[in-house]
Amino acid sequence: MIQVAPQTRVLIAREPLDFRTGIDGTAAVCRQVLQDDPMGGKMFVFRNKLHTMVRVLVYDGQGFWSMTKRLSKGRFRFWLAEGGPSAAVDPHQLHVLLAGGDWTRTPGAEYWRRVA
Repeated sequence: MIQVAPQTRVLIAREPLDFRTGIDGTAAVCRQVLQDDPMGGKMFVFRNKLHTMVRVLVYDGQGFWSMTKRLSKGRFRFWLAEGGPSAAVDPHQLHVLLAGGDWTRTPGAEYWRRVA
């Protein structure tokens, strides 16, 4: 099982992915389109054109995990539309997205950092 800790870096791809691609094809999109290393420990999140499926790609140090969620009804309503090829989001926002919600309407607690 993959743990999504508060320290996990999550990147959401803005453009849809052709879900016929396998793990190698998805990793190639991470390298070529998102300009990021898929083996760097980040979670990469993609959607299909119809907004009915989401794929998460993550490297755990031994190999890749590819997880896909397909909604039986409805669509993933909220997705990033403007900006570069990807955007970093908090793990809390990923949980809300995977539940079919809009993370801009469900803020999480602020992260605490010690100030020296």
